[in-house]
Amino acid sequence: MNGELHALGHKAVYRSDYTPEVLETFTNKHPDYDYWVRFQCPEFTSLCPITGQPDFATILIDYVPDQEMVESKSLKLYLFSFRNHGAFHEDCVNLIMKDLIRVMDPKYIEVTGLFTPRGGISIHPYCNYGRPGANYEQWAVQRLLNHNIPARI
Repeated sequence: MNGELHALGHKAVYRSDYTPEVLETFTNKHPDYDYWVRFQCPEFTSLCPITGQPDFATILIDYVPDQEMVESKSLKLYLFSFRNHGAFHEDCVNLIMKDLIRVMDPKYIEVTGLFTPRGGISIHPYCNYGRPGANYEQWAVQRLLNHNIPARI
């Protein structure tokens, strides 16, 4: 995915349905150091696959990069592509995580969805991944087992 960035510096083209191919990466200039990157995306929208009603959420994406990092404008366009996509909350956060793993192969990543209540119930799905065979694999298990999703940010 690394190479020429197409989204950054150009007019935004918003896709009407789930479009993972808009994700772009750039080279991490500090791959020798482990550090945390957080995206907070408070305007995420998708559709309930049964009723077609809109679901709103803040999506938190946290990762420890390796060689590649996701470019933020392409991430914005990607997240917007869920606008007309029918998927349950749990599916959305897992799709986001899997697509980001595919394009940047991070050492560690976690995605949290803080969905607004519908019918009096809030759903806050969480998923994570640590690179197999590395310390991050064990860390992912520990984070999942001890995970406590915060109240609304």
